[in-house]
Amino acid sequence: MPWFFAIATLLVLAGLYLSFFVAPTDFQQGEAYRIIFIHVPAAWMSMFIYLLMAAWAGFGLALNARLSFMMAQALAPTGTMFTFLALITGSLWGKPMWGAWWVWDARLTSELILLFLYIGYMALQSAFEDSRKADRASAVFLMVGAINVPIIYFSVKWWNTLHQGASVSLTKAPAMATIMLWGMLLMALAFWAYSIGVALWRVRCIIAERECEAGWLNNLREKE
Repeated sequence: MPWFFAIATLLVLAGLYLSFFVAPTDFQQGEAYRIIFIHVPAAWMSMFIYLLMAAWAGFGLALNARLSFMMAQALAPTGTMFTFLALITGSLWGKPMWGAWWVWDARLTSELILLFLYIGYMALQSAFEDSRKADRASAVFLMVGAINVPIIYFSVKWWNTLHQGASVSLTKAPAMATIMLWGMLLMALAFWAYSIGVALWRVRCIIAERECEAGWLNNLREKE
């Protein structure tokens, strides 16, 4: 965990330096465009973490692996944070670009739904006293909610939206200067390293909590 946190710190410092002090000013959006160096990686992570949680949930249901459920639970707060960060930075960018903090654009609305899915998952996880029932119910919830992720990604192609299209694509050259791309990728790698480190820390806490819960239940049964 300390290694991942150290890597995340170095990468975020390098990424912020390139993004705010080295990358040139955008000829259309001016200095306001620099918010995308935080907004875009946060949006990437919000979608990726949810899909990863759904995958862990699927493994847990298929293999009856409790650790898989715990990994999904450990990732949820981080995914929620990145989704909230993407929405906030998107509003900060949208005000000078669109003249409004918020519009009911297809991508913005589907990203907001993603935030509600994260919150709903954590609420459902906490609603059951039996952790096994909570794991299975929240796993089904995650897998059903995963359909929202491709809607977020393809919304700018499926509908006529205010949100601009993807600047980075695997199928074509990036629509930005190389130094801008490097700044964005460094920030994305920093967010990845942070997510891994904090997920490992959190899953250790969940394991310890469940072991204490199991020990308490065993003691109660022995007394009965």
